[in-house]
Amino acid sequence: MVETMMSIIFMGTPDFAVPTLEALFKQGDNIVAVYTQPPRAAGRGLGPRKSPVQSFAEAKKLPVHTPPGLRSAEEQARFKGLDADAAVVVAYGLILPKPILDAPRHGCFNLHASLLPRWRGAAPIQRAIMAGDAETGVAVMRIEEKLDRGAVCLMERTPIWPTETAGELHDRLAEIGASLIVKALADLAKGALACWPQHEEGVTYAAKIAPEETRIDWSRPAETVQFQIQGLSPYPGAWFEVDLGGKRERVRALRAALAEGKGVPGTVVDDRLAVACGQGAVRLMEAQRAGKCAMSAEEFLRGVKLSVGTRLG
Repeated sequence: MVETMMSIIFMGTPDFAVPTLEALFKQGDNIVAVYTQPPRAAGRGLGPRKSPVQSFAEAKKLPVHTPPGLRSAEEQARFKGLDADAAVVVAYGLILPKPILDAPRHGCFNLHASLLPRWRGAAPIQRAIMAGDAETGVAVMRIEEKLDRGAVCLMERTPIWPTETAGELHDRLAEIGASLIVKALADLAKGALACWPQHEEGVTYAAKIAPEETRIDWSRPAETVQFQIQGLSPYPGAWFEVDLGGKRERVRALRAALAEGKGVPGTVVDDRLAVACGQGAVRLMEAQRAGKCAMSAEEFLRGVKLSVGTRLG
């Protein structure tokens, strides 16, 4: 085990952040506090639900703070009082004001799920797949006041597999990123962490996914439709409608592959759920009806009869 002998504040909220916190915990780092978003109403009863990071931290007896914001003088004084060497930020979900950024001795470091400066912003994993990128990765950067523009300290690349969904890529990048953060802190402790400014060329922004982007437009090329389906799976999910006895039902497409076939866009062209697009066709490999579990195309077709020539909404 390599000990950095540094005191660390960890700041993160969703599942993506847990592998990094777990890696730091196992590494034996001195985690003086864990910051995460407050519990949110969730589930049918809308009861407060702790974030994945809070649940993990409490299980490991780590001190947890859940302030709704970090702009008050009181919160900033408490943060500075932790006297940390560094802060590690992984999908925390709150903007860090300058007094917070300036508090740790060596600064604040963010794990971002893209090859910066490509896909700065909120949805880098989804956007990389939706754009048809052949590769992506994770970057450790120093946090500045401007969003995702800090100097990059470490970066690791990985291919995006042809039928990989955003959910699967999310899990892979979370593990890769956890190892990268451990290395970054070890280098920082030795005074060997070198960082470089981001290039001004190649900047793209990963905006949040808007609701209107989730409906499948079959008139687009098959490859574009496939990227949309994979990039929005499992959440929020790309969707289409089917007519079931005069009632329209929304169906989420969760995985797709390019297929043979042509026809009017949105038309089922074979008995294995291939659908014509503006150019080419896609085969839906996984789908999910409202209120039901995800299922293979074969299972889906046992419950929903879609004959060749059926038009999907």
